This record gives sequence, C-alpha cells and structure tokens, in this order.
Amino acid sequence: MPTMAGMSGNCLYYGDNLKVLREHIADESVDLIYLDPPFNSNADYNVLFSEKDGSQAASQIKAFGDTWHWNTEAARNFTDATEHGGDRVAKTLMGFRALLGTNDMLAYLAMMAPRLCELRRVLKPTGSIYLHCDPTSSHYLKLVLDGVFGPENYRNEISWRRSNPKSQTSTNFANCRDIILRYSKSETCTFNKVFAEHDPEYVAKAYKYVDDQGRRYRLLPLLNPNDNRPNLTYEFLGVTRVWRWTRARMEQGYQDGLVVQLKPGAVPQYKLYLDESKGRTITNDWSDIQQAAGNEALGYPTQKPQALLERILTVSSNKGDVVLDPFCGCGTAVAAAQNLKRRWIGIDITHLAIGLIKHRLFTAFGERINKTYKVIGEPEDLRGAAQLAADDPYQFQWWALSLVNARPAEQKKGADKGIDGRLYFHDEALSSAETKQVIFSVKAGHTGPAHVRDLGFVLQREKAQIGVLISMQEPTQPMRTEAASAGFYQSIGGTQFPRLQILTIRELLDGRKVELPAWHDQRTFKAAPKAKGKSAEEPPITGLE
Repeated sequence: MPTMAGMSGNCLYYGDNLKVLREHIADESVDLIYLDPPFNSNADYNVLFSEKDGSQAASQIKAFGDTWHWNTEAARNFTDATEHGGDRVAKTLMGFRALLGTNDMLAYLAMMAPRLCELRRVLKPTGSIYLHCDPTSSHYLKLVLDGVFGPENYRNEISWRRSNPKSQTSTNFANCRDIILRYSKSETCTFNKVFAEHDPEYVAKAYKYVDDQGRRYRLLPLLNPNDNRPNLTYEFLGVTRVWRWTRARMEQGYQDGLVVQLKPGAVPQYKLYLDESKGRTITNDWSDIQQAAGNEALGYPTQKPQALLERILTVSSNKGDVVLDPFCGCGTAVAAAQNLKRRWIGIDITHLAIGLIKHRLFTAFGERINKTYKVIGEPEDLRGAAQLAADDPYQFQWWALSLVNARPAEQKKGADKGIDGRLYFHDEALSSAETKQVIFSVKAGHTGPAHVRDLGFVLQREKAQIGVLISMQEPTQPMRTEAASAGFYQSIGGTQFPRLQILTIRELLDGRKVELPAWHDQRTFKAAPKAKGKSAEEPPITGLE
C-alpha cells in the first residue's frame, strides 16, 4: 500500500496507470472515475502512438497499439488479477478462460481487471465509476465490474448514440452506439438529477396554451390513480372525484388561477408552465449529445464530446470533488472537470497525450492554468531528459515537441520525410492571415552540421518559413554557422527571424522559446474552445504523492 503525501493542485501523470494508481493515489481519495480504455476503436490509433514491430515497451504497445494478444505480459496480468483481485474477480476471470480460451479478448480483460481493482480501492464510499466501451467488449466488462464492485452496485447501462455510425458490413447493421457502464462503490452514492431541454416539437404539441402574460403552459389531470382515498374524495366545481390534492390546496390553486375548468361539468385540471418545468427527463438512452466537431474536435482518435463528460460529472460529483481519468487521452474529462470546478487527476502513457492536454488547458483557460496543476513523470532536468532519450527515443521526441507546443508528424515510423513535428503561425491579424508553418527535427543523440543542412533542404521542399532543430547535445560552431547561412524570414511587420534555429533541451527547460512573429497563435493542435467565465484556480487535492 503506498504511503501518500499531500500535494496542492491538479495532477497529470505520465506512465502506466496501474503503476501510478498503486504508487501515488491513496485509498478512498477519489469521488468519480471516468475511463475510456482503448479496444479496437480506430485503425489509425497505431499510427499516432505505436508500431506493431515490438520495438517499444510492452505496456505502451498494450495500452496504445489498441490490439491485444495473449502473451507473457497478458499471462502475468491474469495471474496478478486472480491472486490479488478477490474471490469474485478470480472466479470471473477463470470463467472467461474456460469460455474464451487464451485469446486476445482474455488478454484485454486480464489487463483491465487489476486496474479496475485499483480504481475501486481509490474510490470513496459515495463514489461512482463510468466505464466507456463499445459493444465488442461491454458484456465482458460488465461481468468484470460485477466481480470487482459487486452486482448489487450496478446502476446503469447507458447507451450513447454517436453521430457518425460505423460502416455497415455485408452481415451486420452499422453500429452507432457506445456503452457506458455505471457502478457505485456502495449503496449510497452521489447522484444529482439533471434534465435536458424539451424538444421544440414536443413543446408545440404539449404546451399549447398561452396565458395573458404570454407564458406557455399545458393542462395536467388532477385525478388520483388510487380510487380508495376517502380523505381525498370530495366535490369540486360540481365534479366529485378522488383527487390528487386536498380540498384546501385545490381551492388555493383555483384562487391562484392554477386550477381551471374548461367548461361546466368538465374535470378540473391544473396548469404546468413551461418556464417552471425542469426539462426533459434524462434516461439511459443518451441520443441528444453529438460527437465532438468543429472547434471542439482536436484531431485525436476516440475523442469524446465535452458535453458527454460534463453530464457525467454534473450527475455524479459536486464542486470541489476529485475526478480521475486513468486513460485520459486528449483530456476531455480533465477539461470538463476544470470547467465545472472539480479537481482532477489524469493519467496517460504517452507524452503526446500529455502535451495535447496541456495545450488544451492553455487555450481554454489561459496562461494562469499552468500554475494550477503539476505534471508528474515528465523529465524535469537534463538527467531526466537524457534517461528518457535512452529509454525510448519516440517518447523523448513527443516530450521535446510538447516543450514548444508542436504537434508530432502523423507518419508511420521511417516515413517522416525529415519532419518530426509542425507548428503553425500567423504574422498578421488572424482575420486575414495566411497560415505559415515551422517544421521541427528532434535529435536525441549525436548531431552535426549535416543535420542542419538536411533540415534546410526539408524547409525548402515544404515551403515552410522556419525550421527548428531540437537537440539533446549542445550545438557545435559549424552547426551554428550552417544555421546562420540560411538567412532570415521577414515578417509582414518587417521583423526578421532566423530561418533555421537550433534549440537545446537545456535551453527549452530554461524557458527559451522558438523565435516567431508577434501574431503567433500556437494553433498547432486545434485550439480548444475558450472557457467562459471559469476560474483557473482550484482547491488542492489530498491523497496524492
């Protein structure tokens, strides 16, 4: 069991979420968990995060290759979950093994089981967990959740209708729905009822009356469904019935103009004004939330709309509560928590995702947000950067690009055409600006003048305005001479900027920036919509190390 120390602010963790949960998150310290673990969700996912040639760490392939295989790592997960997950979890997984055999699905479930056990540990007694998945695995995951949380703590199976259904095959209907499984830690859990806006067609049909003040209303019956209520049986406006209301309340409502009789002898009814209605009841069929699109769509595979997460957070948490997303991806749950004044913890196993989340928070909440959270697991000095470069050059590359807000190039390994990342900028008012670009080359090892020359050739080929070489090593004088020979890019305002720039990791850690025109707007990743009227300041989280 980890020993925890208090820490202020919200947290992003880089690393395997199982390790982070066990080493950093205290028992019963989280109010709400949302997770959207990958599983056969998008064929392009591998292009962004990992190749299938086995060259990266097993946990990275397992978590972000989005392809699962039974191997030594899967067998180790299975053993861990059956030996330490409790009797119900062990029986569930052994049942799956008997049913499925040692196939890819069992490998996936064996990965999920120990993580769900840790998530239950960190959840408060009044907390809830929402697991987002697709019908490929939802029925299996529901049984695993039964084993971890107990079938008595199952709450809902929510169906979210996506706006871009998958293509129909020759033998199957197109799938347009994801499944969200909701469980609680105990019988008592946070649940705030929410309501949606009424459909305009329904309003026009149901609220068809308008009073003298222009208020729209409908008429509802006052009859009691229980006909054996002597104390509520009386005559009113010439009609004797078993009423819902007492006589005193009925008379007061009539005097207030809320009880009406459309004609003599008709059964009285009461007015329900549209502006007093809480709205449409939310069921477990969520067909009213559209897929992330427009400014919200950040180009990240499997991104979920922020409205979906805000509904979940509104229902199952309160202001100041702690929300945890152990597969936080592009940070939709984090952004929703920040927007709704919840505290948050995000965990992800790629520096690409961590960089995207930092950029998303910056564009939505402004520069002040940077002081309200901490990133744990990123290199903080040259020694840490050198270690990351030695351990995993691709993660080093993504981390280095995040320091300058650049997006990694979305090409497969070996086909990057000399470009590791891009950053777009403008050098005049955005309303009339031509989008221009900076291209990046990241070198974790030895560098020399040839690398600068190569970047110059790529700069010309791509018709880019500026090229930047990010180097772990200090540049030599011949490298600086080669960069200077490329000359300058002159902005519309007349200011000159070096066309080839060399930045070292040491300089970036010290705060040095790429030299760009003043109108630079960092639209490398698609900018998240600005948060309206929301403060970046949040209370501290306890129970973290």
